Amino acid sequence: MAVLKYEEIAESLRARIAAGEFAPGATIPSGRDLAEQWDVSRATAIKAVDVLRNDGVVVAKQGTGFVVTETPVARAAGSRRAGSARILGGMPFLRIGTPDWSEPSARVAVALGISPGVLALRRIRVLQLPDGTPHSCVEAWFPPEIAEAAPRLADTASIAEGTTRYVRRQTGRLPAEGIDITTVRLATDTEAERLGVPAATPVAVLLHTANDREGHPLVCEEGVTPFSLFEQVDTYSM
Repeated sequence: MAVLKYEEIAESLRARIAAGEFAPGATIPSGRDLAEQWDVSRATAIKAVDVLRNDGVVVAKQGTGFVVTETPVARAAGSRRAGSARILGGMPFLRIGTPDWSEPSARVAVALGISPGVLALRRIRVLQLPDGTPHSCVEAWFPPEIAEAAPRLADTASIAEGTTRYVRRQTGRLPAEGIDITTVRLATDTEAERLGVPAATPVAVLLHTANDREGHPLVCEEGVTPFSLFEQVDTYSM
């Protein structure tokens, strides 16, 4: 699939941010400057910046332009379905611990297409509400072939260009299909501690798997949200 020009510009900016050329709080080039640098229309340049803004990489600052975010931003668990309203949009998050190789649960192993006992790379984060309280906790699991081809996934530091684009750059594979399975259960002790809720609080669990064009999984994310914060809206034709 050909990369559109605005995507190429956004990808370039992500790489420059990841390399430290634009530190947190630094202003990225304006739409006018980007248009001149890339010999594109200003509308194309603005569309590229909008990609970064929508992903939480940059934010608008009055009188300055767009600056690199101080805090990494993620999407709320439960907001991935096509046609669904993104209730909360981008959310700041805290990385929990260090990415590690662990044995996933049976349902995650099935989603990843790996055999029982095979280890996968796990990254854990807690998404936060505007006041800093936890909204949901997310465990992202990467199958061995993806984690080995994309070594930065094992780093504690956030990947400024985004894990999806990084994996695409390292492997040539990109998501073509998403599968979401939502269930309800009681929080485990570990989940309750991460979310700051009483033990055995009812939670909604979203198991999100992203597959490439061949149907092979790139990542499986298990997002856990307390029942009082979970809301899913589907919009469809009738």
